[in-house]
Amino acid sequence: MDYRVVLLIGATVTALFPGHAGAQEGDATAGATVFKKCATCHVVESDTNKVGPSLNELFGRKAGTHPDFAYSAAMKAAGEGGLVWDETVLRDYLHNPRAKVKGTKMAFVGLKDDQEITDLIAYLKQYSQ
Repeated sequence: MDYRVVLLIGATVTALFPGHAGAQEGDATAGATVFKKCATCHVVESDTNKVGPSLNELFGRKAGTHPDFAYSAAMKAAGEGGLVWDETVLRDYLHNPRAKVKGTKMAFVGLKDDQEITDLIAYLKQYSQ
């Protein structure tokens, strides 16, 4: 297929359905509600660890490196291998933590609702500025 046809189709779809052209927008207020599922083990407002590491300043952090937290060997290895928390990596991890980092100690099975994940990411981003 001619690349100009592909470009024309893409431009037409974008013009007709602008809400679907980009990434989903997250609602930080809704994300605060989703975070309640995480709050048993994590905090975000401070840099204090609980059962899980603090998620304060999460974005841009290399996996397995928050001070004074006993990470699994798998999470440490993921960080040493270059895993850095950004939206894409966190989205994959939140969908299925054990698939993203095999051997993680995190017991949470994951979030299945994409909008909940998007909202949670928007909430967590407020604490990574």
